[in-house]
Amino acid sequence: MREIVLDTETTGFDPFSGDRIVEIGAVELLNHMPTGNTFHEYMNPERSMPAEAFAVHGIGPDLLEPPQKPEPGAVTLRDKPVFAKIGQKFLDFVQDSKLIIHNASFDMKFLNFELERMGLPKLPMEQAVDTLAMARQRFPGSPATLDALCRRFNIDNSNRTLHGALLDSEILADVYLELIGGRQPDFGLSTQTSSKSVEVEDDWRPQPRPAPLPSRLTAEEQAAHAEFVAKLGEDALWNQSS
Repeated sequence: MREIVLDTETTGFDPFSGDRIVEIGAVELLNHMPTGNTFHEYMNPERSMPAEAFAVHGIGPDLLEPPQKPEPGAVTLRDKPVFAKIGQKFLDFVQDSKLIIHNASFDMKFLNFELERMGLPKLPMEQAVDTLAMARQRFPGSPATLDALCRRFNIDNSNRTLHGALLDSEILADVYLELIGGRQPDFGLSTQTSSKSVEVEDDWRPQPRPAPLPSRLTAEEQAAHAEFVAKLGEDALWNQSS
């Protein structure tokens, strides 16, 4: 099963008001495992870069008004291709694979706007899997940002000082694998069987862990729970001794 974990960076929130994509990053998964095959392109949006967007992703200081002198390593966009030059290449990469996207409606809106401008077929929404919706369903009432999910699943995102489409796709791939049940490719449901037989001990019993697992609750979540229990009074179930 082939899936594409995808992220975009843009100049703003609404392509119908003139905002454009400036970066696409995508990571290929095969049977829920990264293959190392990626897609990554920066694009010239053919417009200026709002300061608010620049503060989020740091892309395109040369498009600010007035333009800034780029810091070493900064990504400038004036010499990058426009979306029309890479649109078909992008479609060739994603094909009909499921698209794993955090807040899928946002990215799909921008991608389909650009594809339609080129006269290329749009991506159907049912092709997208929204990890934001998955996280909200699994952890109702808890923060569901990519950073919050990294904290919950103990995923290292220390390199994420600014948003970047390829880095965010790589991080989201780790988050997605945790959301669907952990790093267990195909959940052991493969139809392929091993040629080696394995003896199973009939009287096997699970043993206690030598050390308890650390809590996955953040300090903010623990404080919110304590505040909620305090409002219930002394008769609350959580205040009863076992």
